[in-house]
Amino acid sequence: MSLFKRVANLMRRPEPPAAEKSILTLGPGDICEISLETYEVIGQSKNFRRKETFLTLQDGTRLRYLHIEDREQTEYTLYEPIDGRLDSIEEVPSTMALDGREYFLEEQYSSPVTAQGRAPHHPAGELHVWQYQSDDRKLLRIEWQEGRFLLYEGERIPAADVRTVRGR
Repeated sequence: MSLFKRVANLMRRPEPPAAEKSILTLGPGDICEISLETYEVIGQSKNFRRKETFLTLQDGTRLRYLHIEDREQTEYTLYEPIDGRLDSIEEVPSTMALDGREYFLEEQYSSPVTAQGRAPHHPAGELHVWQYQSDDRKLLRIEWQEGRFLLYEGERIPAADVRTVRGR
C-alpha cells in the first residue's frame, strides 16, 4: 500500500454505526420476540396517516399479526386470524357476538396503506377497519380492502413483552 493511501485512510472519517432496529422499523426478514415466543417478520403494512404498522409474523406454520400504534404511548396488539365473513361493507354491525362473547364497536376508520412481503393487504390501496372490544378486554378487528374481508381476534400486549431480536 502506498504512503498516500495510508495517509488518506488515517484522514478518512469512520463510518457511523448502523442504527439499531426498533420494533417500529421491523420489516420482512427480521426476527422479534413477543411474550417469550420468537417470530420471523414475513410481511409489513404501514398506515402513515395513523402512524400504524401491521406486521405479519410466522412461527413455523402458525401466522399471527402484531398491530403497533405509535401514539402518545406505543400500543401493541397481537392478533390471530379467524374464519368468518360479512356480506357487505355497509352492513358491518356495531355489536358482534362471536363464540359466546359480545364485542362492541370501539373505532372505525379508513386510510391508505402500503404493504411489503407476505402481508394480508394489497401493496397500495384504501383499507377500512372496524375495531371492537369485549367486556373482558378481548379485541376483534375487521378489515375490508378491495372486496375482501379479513377478521382477527386478539389482545393487547405490554410493551415490555415485545422486543427486536435481530434486524436485517
